[in-house]
Amino acid sequence: MIQLENIHRYFQVGEQRIHALNNINLTIKKGEYLSIMGPSGSGKSTLLNVIALLDQPSSGRYRLNNQDVTQLNDEQLAKARRENIGFVFQFFHLIPRYSAAENIEIPLILAGIAAKERKQRVTDALLAVNLQDRAAHRPDQLSGGQTQRVAIARAMIMRPQILLADEPTGNLDSQSGREVIELLENLNQQQVTLVTITHDESLGRRAQRRIRLIDGQIKD
Repeated sequence: MIQLENIHRYFQVGEQRIHALNNINLTIKKGEYLSIMGPSGSGKSTLLNVIALLDQPSSGRYRLNNQDVTQLNDEQLAKARRENIGFVFQFFHLIPRYSAAENIEIPLILAGIAAKERKQRVTDALLAVNLQDRAAHRPDQLSGGQTQRVAIARAMIMRPQILLADEPTGNLDSQSGREVIELLENLNQQQVTLVTITHDESLGRRAQRRIRLIDGQIKD
């Protein structure tokens, strides 16, 4: 499903050239549950952004479902991302003035889904994350755990095969964090490929497979 071959990523910061990813070779199979761990500055978020098609590698090849996506233009990348990948962020990234239901609906609107189907899919998504009674609430009217569940529902509304989660429990209390990770793992049990980034060793150990990044390199 995901094949990264000899991936390098450089950033220019002033006169300094940062080697953020250094010869990454990684294969992630359909339905796998993988955690990416490592200290701050190790390249975890850069790697996740490359996998998510939010950033392009400086060199190397990335094949997604047997398609080389390193040569796609911006429009093609957006289409591949929309059709294949959902993303859950540490800081939720919901639109404050929109209700939970409206935030979840946004990807459907952007994809041109008809209103009747949008309504049904949003209803189903709210039910799946147990927030049907919070549909009309704005993010500031929800708890942190509820807000993250809205973000997960939004990430899954286009029914992607891959779910990428960047520190999904980082801003949550322990109880809310457990509920969120159990929700993500339930999606994985439905054959959604789950990739998480975390500083939390106990959370990272829950994954079927773990990799550790140090200075932009995979250290097994």
